[in-house]
Amino acid sequence: MFSPEGPTLRELAVQALSSVEHGYDLLAPKFDHTPFRTPDTILDAVASALGPLGPFDDGLDLCCGTGAGLAVLEGVCRGSVTGIDISAGMLEVARQRAGAGERPGGPRVTLVRGDARALPFAPGSAPAFDLVVSFGAFGHFLPAELPGLFAQVHSVLRPGGRFAFPVVAPARPGTRAYWALLGFDAVMRVRNAVWKPPFVMYYRAFRLADVRRELTHAGFDVETYVLPEFGRGPDGSPRCRMVVATRTPAERQPVSS
Repeated sequence: MFSPEGPTLRELAVQALSSVEHGYDLLAPKFDHTPFRTPDTILDAVASALGPLGPFDDGLDLCCGTGAGLAVLEGVCRGSVTGIDISAGMLEVARQRAGAGERPGGPRVTLVRGDARALPFAPGSAPAFDLVVSFGAFGHFLPAELPGLFAQVHSVLRPGGRFAFPVVAPARPGTRAYWALLGFDAVMRVRNAVWKPPFVMYYRAFRLADVRRELTHAGFDVETYVLPEFGRGPDGSPRCRMVVATRTPAERQPVSS
């Protein structure tokens, strides 16, 4: 549909009528030939912005998919690199890519199957990572799930560790992109109301103000960095930012709701 190597319309329809996990298992072999894969321009911009904040030792790519974001961690981490995803199919593609791109002397790459809402990294043990990144995955989480998701990330970061991810500015009301995203979310809500299992993917549900609030409640200090590669909109606001949430070196209890 998107290219000769990409999925057909029928394949996308079958995926959309599956669960999130099974849908991505089906899409995995052709995922990198769709617009759903995070563009290299965003990956490169985040890598450049993270450079001055490092170096980092051990990194985690949360919801790593086929592994495009692992290259960001390999560029800024000097210890180990871990990717976690719920889809075995996506991890298999990531495993093939990691093997093909193995660099002597580079970070060791480990891939783990698991749910970001219940991270499987030795519960109760010492935090394992200095940097957690995520690219394009947050639409798969309902707003009510963000507190638990961010608490999980907080639990695996060492004090002073960072949780970083890009956020694209919302489409301006009345534009073609605005109506396209509004329509997509509406179709997904109808689909999930009448068909089980649900496929959670809502492009407009991850709002920066809400994200800031929930990260703060989870015990993070939150900053944003403009990604200048993407310019500014007509109102002068950045088209793309990188959110950096830091687990404070002096441990602070999460804010009570």
